[in-house]
Amino acid sequence: MDTDMDRTADLRARTPEMVADLEALVSAESFSDDLAATAACADVVAGLTRRLLGAEPERLEIDGRTHLLWKKAERARVLLVGHFDTVWPTGTIERRPFTVDGDRATGPGAFDMKAGIVQGLHALSTLDDIDGVAFLFTSYEELGSPSSAPLIRELAAASAAALVLEPSAGGALKTGRKGVSMYAIEIAGRAAHAGLEPHQGANALIELAHQVLAIEALADPEAGTTVTPTVARAGTATNVVPASARIDVDVRVATLAEQDRIAKAMRALAPRVAGTSLTIDGDENRPPLEPASSAELLARAARLGAELGLGDLQGVTVGGASDGNFTAAEGCPTLDGLGAVGDGAHAESEYVVVSEMAPRVALLAALVDELLRGDTP
Repeated sequence: MDTDMDRTADLRARTPEMVADLEALVSAESFSDDLAATAACADVVAGLTRRLLGAEPERLEIDGRTHLLWKKAERARVLLVGHFDTVWPTGTIERRPFTVDGDRATGPGAFDMKAGIVQGLHALSTLDDIDGVAFLFTSYEELGSPSSAPLIRELAAASAAALVLEPSAGGALKTGRKGVSMYAIEIAGRAAHAGLEPHQGANALIELAHQVLAIEALADPEAGTTVTPTVARAGTATNVVPASARIDVDVRVATLAEQDRIAKAMRALAPRVAGTSLTIDGDENRPPLEPASSAELLARAARLGAELGLGDLQGVTVGGASDGNFTAAEGCPTLDGLGAVGDGAHAESEYVVVSEMAPRVALLAALVDELLRGDTP
């Protein structure tokens, strides 16, 4: 095999090919809610896999959604994880086509995270032997991975390490991610005429106000726990005591202990207004990825990055979740943020730094190669 420096030089020469692959993938729109579009995008990813690896990924249809899995060994040493769905509604490409301007490539989903898939496949294509690798690219990550989470967990439980191709954080790798819980509280009250006999009603809107304050008080900023009421609605007319209301709540936590605490507190909420009742739905969506799950892999990546001339690679904890939360929860050492360098995830300003594609592909290839060989740090 060529040295890591040789691999980097070769990959720099392949940058135009990587950009062309990114254009093809970005142009295949894949809004999470558009099943036909995500299935068509899966075809593009499968085509890239065939060309770069000479391999045919397995198409998995789960609850009408298409995911792609490739593996040879039953128990892979290294699992690569990514997603090709995006937050951008179908048709966005018409007003925001893929564009390269200087060192920036832009387009819907380029940064989060289609560049990560392109870089992952190119990294594997540089290796002599990838028999110990598996990859799973899904089409439902942006909506919480409800159909793919069990598969991710199953693969992670049988893997020695998981490398997540989500974008970096300003060039830093992601060694911690907050866990996410989502709740919905339905409030039932009793309607009455607001002018003639408001006392005959049970005001669901007033109960909503009590619950919003109680929910907000569960947050613990020092522990990294945020509890945010996000959407509220109540009432039907200006002269009617509201008979129903609803609150949606977003919870982010840094530890499993905090996630458990919030779950118990949410379930223990009780009505304050006589005649009202609460129905509490929802639960943990993703457990936190705690930094201990990434420590050894970060040390490897930092050493390899220094050897490749990438400088001092850092690890950071971020508030957003990914499928890496699931792999870490299975006890699989997990390193996230190995995809694109750039910025603007979920924003119209998103971009990929083109000149950083080859170095990051080289880093990923070196890390996979070392893990496959079982080398110690």
